[in-house]
Amino acid sequence: MSMNTDWPILYSFRRCPYAIRARMALRSAGVAVELREVVLGNKPPALIALSPKATVPVLRCADGQVIDESLAIMHWALRHNDPQAWLPAAEAPQNQQLVAQNDGPFKQALDRYKYADRYPGRSQTEYRGDAQDAMLAALEERLVQAAFLGGAAPCLSDVAIFPFVRQFAAVDAAWFETSPWPATRRWLRHWLESPQFTGVMDKARPWQPGQAPLQAFGRQ
Repeated sequence: MSMNTDWPILYSFRRCPYAIRARMALRSAGVAVELREVVLGNKPPALIALSPKATVPVLRCADGQVIDESLAIMHWALRHNDPQAWLPAAEAPQNQQLVAQNDGPFKQALDRYKYADRYPGRSQTEYRGDAQDAMLAALEERLVQAAFLGGAAPCLSDVAIFPFVRQFAAVDAAWFETSPWPATRRWLRHWLESPQFTGVMDKARPWQPGQAPLQAFGRQ
């Protein structure tokens, strides 16, 4: 493998939903990056120096630009190259609103559902209800009408939301399989089995300064 030092550098954490969606967009765009897997409990000083908030993902572009928001990384990648046409349908107001719901009230309710013991004010079932009200009902309504939020084909909004629904489903998988969201289950299965997702979920050893660069993605 070429030891190219001009790749953008992506600080990531394999299971983080924000990092997953950023990696999926970079892979779709065919943008080669140096992947640096982060241990969240021991974040490298190089990451903190780039972005003081030190949350993943963080992308350091070849020109020195630093992008530390996952949606911004997705847009940056797909504006370079969008072979699957993920961007156009994502510009629709209803899709932008769904992503805002996902990143706001749904994410908040999801955290409380996953870690209900940390939020003893309400029951886990109540937090699950909050999450359903915040996202699942609206998502199901859309996915009953079409296979994807982009219509017949996926768009950036599908990719931006899917990793969080994946986490929601995993909290109580048995319950989710009998939940009143059949279109959402079908959509989720599509993404879980897709090469877009499986292609960004390889395990990598935590990055250490001085190690050989680990290339990820590039042209598919």
